[in-house]
Amino acid sequence: MFQGRFWQGVAENGHDVSQTEAPLLPYWASNSKMQVNDSRGSSQSPESSLSPASPFIPALPNGSIPQQREGLCNLNVSAIERIVRRTAGDCTAPLAKYVGNVICCPQFTSMLWIMGGMYSLRSDHLAFHDNEAVECLADIMNFMVENGGNATTTELCNAQPSNLTHGMCPVLNVKAFEEVVNTSKLLSACSTVDPLQECCNAVCQPAITDAAIRLASHGSGLEPTLDMTSQEQVIKDCEGVVFTWLARELGAEAANKAFRILSNCKVNQVCPLTFKDTSSVVKACNGPSPDKSTCCTALTTYISFMQQQMLITNVQALECVTVFGAKLKQEGIIVDLYNICKIDLKDFSLQVYGNQGCLLRSIPSDIIYDNVSGISFRCDLNDNIPAPWPSSASLTSFPLCANRESLPALPVLDTSKGLGRQILNLGTISVTILNFRLFQQSHLL
Repeated sequence: MFQGRFWQGVAENGHDVSQTEAPLLPYWASNSKMQVNDSRGSSQSPESSLSPASPFIPALPNGSIPQQREGLCNLNVSAIERIVRRTAGDCTAPLAKYVGNVICCPQFTSMLWIMGGMYSLRSDHLAFHDNEAVECLADIMNFMVENGGNATTTELCNAQPSNLTHGMCPVLNVKAFEEVVNTSKLLSACSTVDPLQECCNAVCQPAITDAAIRLASHGSGLEPTLDMTSQEQVIKDCEGVVFTWLARELGAEAANKAFRILSNCKVNQVCPLTFKDTSSVVKACNGPSPDKSTCCTALTTYISFMQQQMLITNVQALECVTVFGAKLKQEGIIVDLYNICKIDLKDFSLQVYGNQGCLLRSIPSDIIYDNVSGISFRCDLNDNIPAPWPSSASLTSFPLCANRESLPALPVLDTSKGLGRQILNLGTISVTILNFRLFQQSHLL
């Protein structure tokens, strides 16, 4: 049984960005340490426990719709209002940098493609002209900020007005696109993207890449005189055109769902955390029989700083423990430090109140906020699942697709036994304590 503390997150009176079930938000605390009972029968001392991050103070949206500047952006913003509000929620001001990699930026990129798709319905062009791109991105950012979005989302997600143009892709209008690309094949592959299969046995992404190469090869797109970098840029720009066409054909909601799955397949392939100098850990944990107290103190201190970077998914956690463990092995560590120091997958993500790690689902749900419950999102993994020590120092990623049988058993919610709930009032904050009854299952979605 696991006990976690969360803000109550049922959006009854406010705007529900994702329309998911009773979302949950960890109650973040500062300067807090406590003894953590390990489900494997051991106990971590206060000295080796990992400190949670600082509190978040939500900046809630006012829900207003800014006036569109007449004549500068040929896009009906109200047509994609729902998607823009969802993006503002996923990139909400106090949380954006902590969820940028897995929630905010995938949703923001999806929104840009959908903008292009809706624009094409009026213009018959699958990309904005340069001046329009500048003005329309500015309008959308104003809309997002008015609805609680982070004003620096474009910088966080490395987005520019050029992302709304066709760049170096030689095909711009819908008619030319449909003459070059096998559109029935593309729609068949991408109309419904299977989240269980796409990341390991991709169907939609190869179809998008194939269509992009066909577009790039049309006319003078891929001239022999272009260097490799320029050719790759042409194909990348044409991929953007393909995504825009899909948004046009599928509609905003269906396209957004498909694009989010495709984005998370990519982000889950790489550990997004930065591992700085590990010399303190190597020094304390070197040799066949390192002193457990000294070694584990050094390791948990290192991890406590790493935890402050961002929230990650359960699949990214597997990537991170593999990359970090391989790095330590390369630097001379010969024993399983994760086992010695009782390191879990959840230790690699941002921590919630009470030293409980929050790992998001491999395809995270949207963030929800409202004026009653505040900001809320759902954590997927809140159990002490042992971090697997890498078998080789040369591993650069966890073999998720090649060896699914070797995955550690991850918990999912046993809904048949329900949730125990107790509400505590702490000033203006409602803290919900929920008792999760979990059972083991060896998949990650």
